Amino acid sequence: MAMTRVRPARATMSLFKQRGRMQTSAGPSCVRDSAVIDWAAYIDGHRVCTDSVGDAVRLVRDGRLEPAEPGEESAGFVWVGLHEPSAAELQEIAEVFGLHPLAVEDAIHAHQRPKLERYDDVHFLVMKTVGYVERDPEDGEVVETGEIMVFVGTDFVVTVRHGEHGGLGPVRRRLEGNAERLRQGPAAVVHAVTDHVVDGYTAVADAIQEDVDEVEEAVFSPERTDESRRIYRLKREVIQLKRAVGPLAGPVRSLSGRRFVPTEIKEYLRDVEDHLTRVREQVESFDELLNPILQAHMTQVTVADNQDMRKISAWGAIFMVPTAIAGIYGMNFKFMPELQWRYGYFLIMSLIGGICLGLYRGFRRNGWL
Repeated sequence: MAMTRVRPARATMSLFKQRGRMQTSAGPSCVRDSAVIDWAAYIDGHRVCTDSVGDAVRLVRDGRLEPAEPGEESAGFVWVGLHEPSAAELQEIAEVFGLHPLAVEDAIHAHQRPKLERYDDVHFLVMKTVGYVERDPEDGEVVETGEIMVFVGTDFVVTVRHGEHGGLGPVRRRLEGNAERLRQGPAAVVHAVTDHVVDGYTAVADAIQEDVDEVEEAVFSPERTDESRRIYRLKREVIQLKRAVGPLAGPVRSLSGRRFVPTEIKEYLRDVEDHLTRVREQVESFDELLNPILQAHMTQVTVADNQDMRKISAWGAIFMVPTAIAGIYGMNFKFMPELQWRYGYFLIMSLIGGICLGLYRGFRRNGWL
């Protein structure tokens, strides 16, 4: 990024007193309302709070910096953060920064695929965020997705977040603690936000890895458990994670080649791309692993059902013997063998016991019982 000429220090400090309040990353944050979570101007790596977004823009564009040559970029920029803004709220921001209507519409409605587009001098980056949250104690944790849209201009960054997770407050505070990085301009914010999103992918992927290991251990354990519902839930979560991770590889790779990104930030973006690649390979391995686990579980269920049916059939055959004999002697015919014999009852009971014992030993020897 080209360096700029700045006003003398005394004039700069007087300007801060007139136009804004100087704050460092360790100081209290400004109080914001509605969908606007935070905004500030960043000059020479330091945060400057103003009464409005428009004041911050005027401070950066008119009140502080003077380009060294026509066409050179400003060293100061404005960062505006919004959470689920309405159409009217985002339209006000769009008028201040001159955002393209198509990008504004995408940022309002969300549900976009990860992408990187350019509208004149403004780049529009869309990323999906993921979080592992507990929704139902019976189902355990599930993957929820959100979105972060980033508008990047020569002297501004506008982040629009959808969803309850993936907050950028810690990212802003961490970045404000590194004045040298903030001097790199809006590209530093883009890298910090992208790195934050990819770190979220890594955390969720590690959590899913633990669940996959638990399911695999349960499926191949001697105890009989029904893991089909849990396996299908994991497959759904893996699909959601793939939809977030896979399409982002292209935009992150493209960012490294954009002219507004300084060489130092390009190196950091390549590191983010490397982390994203590892997460993508990890997620793909989940999908490949869950399929044989599900097949093995269904095979075990089928085998267990067959074993139960064989046991039921074996016991049914054993109980059929006394039932058949008792049915014959229950027909109440007058002239039947052994009816008038003193030892007939004991003979029949011994016969029933012997046949049942023989059948039981035969079924046990063949593995049916």
